[in-house]
Amino acid sequence: MNLLLVLGSDDAYTPLAFYVKALGFDLIRYRYVLKAMDNLDEVNPGVIIISATDFPRHWKLLLHFIRSERSKAVCPVILLKGDAFSLEEASKAFYLGVNGLVAESLDTPLEVDRLQSILSDSLPVEVRRHFRRYYQEEWNRFGFLFSNPADHGIITGEVKAVSRAGLSFYPYQGALMRGLGVNRELPECSLRAGDAILAPICKLIHPGRLVLLEFISFPDNERAIFNAYLAGMPSGEII
Repeated sequence: MNLLLVLGSDDAYTPLAFYVKALGFDLIRYRYVLKAMDNLDEVNPGVIIISATDFPRHWKLLLHFIRSERSKAVCPVILLKGDAFSLEEASKAFYLGVNGLVAESLDTPLEVDRLQSILSDSLPVEVRRHFRRYYQEEWNRFGFLFSNPADHGIITGEVKAVSRAGLSFYPYQGALMRGLGVNRELPECSLRAGDAILAPICKLIHPGRLVLLEFISFPDNERAIFNAYLAGMPSGEII
């Protein structure tokens, strides 16, 4: 399913793309509102995400244009908002037909959950099951650490959530991540999944308070071991 992202900022794009692709969407991005409007029928998106921060005036025009042809049930629209987004603007957004408002920074688990909850509602049940996201709970055993390629320091943290695509976690000492930028490959990682200790190669998608990592590959049959552990989990959040 195509997801249309109307976003000008490159800084906001990387973490947003990670969460979108983790749910199996094909992401199509436009930096200009008029181009998005011109190509709406051609793209035929199942979901649209618009940045109100990048387009503080034109998001209303685009939303009105979308809703003239596509209902909330047929094509959900998510509006990304900044800190200055007022309650009055939020009321206008819902009146015009947005399905939800999400902080563009995506710097808290609550905002991530809100985004992916809206996105998952547009997916078939069987697809949602495949892209299920599992939170750290008492009954599961997730753990993760990796070596900083810049200085070989060991970075540990608390795993927040795990999916087939990657994981998110809070580093205990964020200062140890110095020198690590977006898309940096991390070849020395250790992932605990139940009783198994796995060694995936990961890519850093988003550094910060909440770190996002994508699994690039697993050695030998470790991917099958990891997937089998997720499949046997007693419960999980579908987001």
